[in-house]
Amino acid sequence: MSYDRLTHPLVRENGVLRQASWEEALERAAEGFRRNVAEHGPDCFAMLSCARSTNEMNYVGQKFTRVVIGTNNVDSCNRTCHAPSVAGLSAVFGSGGGTSSYQEVEDTDVIVMWGSAARNAHPIFFQHVLKGIRKGARMFAVDPRRTGTAQWADLWLGLNVGTDIPLAHAVAREIIHAGLHNEAFIERATSGFEEFKESVEPWTLSVAEQVTGVPAAAIRELAHSYARADRAQLCWTLGITEHHNATDNVRALINLSLLTGHVGRYGSGLSPLRGQNNVQGGGDMGAIPNRLPGFQDILDPGIRARFESAWGRPIQPRYGHNLTEMLEAMAEGEVTTCYLIGENPVQSEADSLACIKRLSMLDHLVVQDIFLTKTAQMADVVLPASAAWCEADGTFTNSERRVQRVRKALEPPGEARDDIWIMCEIARRLGHDWHYDGAEEVWNELRALSPQHTGMTYQRLADLQGIQWPCPSEDSLEPPYLHGRLWENDPSKRGTPAPFAVLRHSPPVDLLDDEYPLRLTTGRRLDSYNTGVQSSGFASPLRRGETVELCPEDAERLGLTEGEEVRITSRRGSVTAPVYIDPALRPGLVFMTFHFPDEVDTNSLTIEATDPISGTAEFKAAAVRVEKLVKAG
Repeated sequence: MSYDRLTHPLVRENGVLRQASWEEALERAAEGFRRNVAEHGPDCFAMLSCARSTNEMNYVGQKFTRVVIGTNNVDSCNRTCHAPSVAGLSAVFGSGGGTSSYQEVEDTDVIVMWGSAARNAHPIFFQHVLKGIRKGARMFAVDPRRTGTAQWADLWLGLNVGTDIPLAHAVAREIIHAGLHNEAFIERATSGFEEFKESVEPWTLSVAEQVTGVPAAAIRELAHSYARADRAQLCWTLGITEHHNATDNVRALINLSLLTGHVGRYGSGLSPLRGQNNVQGGGDMGAIPNRLPGFQDILDPGIRARFESAWGRPIQPRYGHNLTEMLEAMAEGEVTTCYLIGENPVQSEADSLACIKRLSMLDHLVVQDIFLTKTAQMADVVLPASAAWCEADGTFTNSERRVQRVRKALEPPGEARDDIWIMCEIARRLGHDWHYDGAEEVWNELRALSPQHTGMTYQRLADLQGIQWPCPSEDSLEPPYLHGRLWENDPSKRGTPAPFAVLRHSPPVDLLDDEYPLRLTTGRRLDSYNTGVQSSGFASPLRRGETVELCPEDAERLGLTEGEEVRITSRRGSVTAPVYIDPALRPGLVFMTFHFPDEVDTNSLTIEATDPISGTAEFKAAAVRVEKLVKAG
């Protein structure tokens, strides 16, 4: 399916979307919100903000939710991918951003890419990795598949899906038993080491080999290389975070950095790689249910008071629903109206059939987007917005916490309007006379409330070609890495010690058995983008549509040939796709993407089991079977 840009507002009449004027569409949107809040209270409302739109748009979106509606039920696609990274890093260090800059990957000695097919999913970052390799850095790739990233590695550790914690524990135990842990750093900057040391003791190299499938010699080599390195970078993506125990996975990797002192210094750090252009910025702007802009805890009375004074409205002193909880609340009839901006949960959420059912239970759904997505097709009101990267002024924040300016280059097509203008018009109809004279005014309001952004004027961002947070004043420029405080000699300057985590192994929820004997894991390809809305309408020499990828051994055992159509079935759904035989896979492992849901809805197979801390679903570990299609006649 090729998606065309939305150029006019749409409203639903007699079950069908029809073209409408802006006045009618805005009135319909506002009236639906007003009616539901009046009947059910503000917590019946939920907003999904957009991780591909500007910081300014996300700031106004969360402000709309908290001020105009009066709830903290706001979230973004950060929940689908890196909420566990934010949760894990925040629990240890107090902030949810990656600790290092891209440049440091070029200037390090060891790079560990754990659960990250960065060559396909993060090609810009991977160029920095390649520069580091050319300068002499060793790279280790930890992934169930021998991906394009793994092909550049000195060593590939092909682990069984869902065994990241046992592998990390075995690496930690080997470091400790070899006497390679950084005792001085542990004593100076951490807490809970003895309990952690005891917890990893059962994970010998031989035990870990049996559980993870990684040879003991490979585990030992990773442990010794990482610990002995003067500087080391540990990078991860969705192979770590899209599991039912994802925050524990992140904490297991952080444990390794604390054990070796590979954090808080130039060239050593922890990098969760974001998959969209403003996932980091969406969270920084407060488009999450438990933090105000600047990642400030909404439960802190002093912080709330500052925002209430600036915004002129009280803020609920409790956390709102995250995306997973929003969907559950829709099923219970507690969330009855939803405002979705640039998100397509019908095609991006795990167990997509359940997601469709829950959205269909809403009384009022408003979608603001640039295309008529499958989610927009379910809406009562569709509002055509401007595209983020070329039709709007503002800023983005990338994976290294760098805030960068973007400038409007094109006018949006037809009657499409700026996201901020749309939200302000709805707010005005709900009794809030909002007027912003451009994105810079929004940004300056944010700077006044967020200490980590205070020094980032538009002029400084332009002059310096971007600034990493924190930037507390207009004459400050902090180091490119975070948490240098951990290395301070003066205890009063070190702050709270970074705690080790005691963690247990928890296998994938969707168990393999005789009926569902294969493990499906999902991911991205280089030439396609997320649910395909922005990339599937364009010709590509690489694009081959969706396939189900099998190793040669499994294809032979099942009697399948490349290109043959097969049925893939899980405990939740069933799809058909052609076979692609890939020697990068190991026996028992199946790989599919989610780029072509109009052709093959891969997420109808995935399981909705979620991480209890972050709310992220286990996209990476579904149990399936693959069968030949029986031809009629």
